[in-house]
Amino acid sequence: MPKPNMFIVHVSDAVASARFYADLFDMAPDFETPRFIAFDLGGGVQLAFWSGAADVPPPGSRRTGEVCLALPGGPGAIDAQFRSWCAKGVEVVVEPHDEVFGRTFVVADPDGNLLRVAPVD
Repeated sequence: MPKPNMFIVHVSDAVASARFYADLFDMAPDFETPRFIAFDLGGGVQLAFWSGAADVPPPGSRRTGEVCLALPGGPGAIDAQFRSWCAKGVEVVVEPHDEVFGRTFVVADPDGNLLRVAPVD
């Protein structure tokens, strides 16, 4: 059975959002148009940013979905990632804390889309 292979994040400016995510994740896009930019995550999976869709929530509204970066290395790795992203000026939504699944925090991109960092399960 086919599996999802592209995750699309709706943004107000695809180029600006791609720069934001490229900086956070230290990666370069593999497909670019003025309103749609995709990053290869490996294994045939892509993360894409799309601007201009008519049915997108307005910029600044909080979305219910999250992009998650699952890190190995325990709580120390989570806290180090938090410090690294804070140095880049990200908007912190939820400070690092311990949850039932481990240490985690949440930041927002310029459109209010949420990014969670959590431990690898």
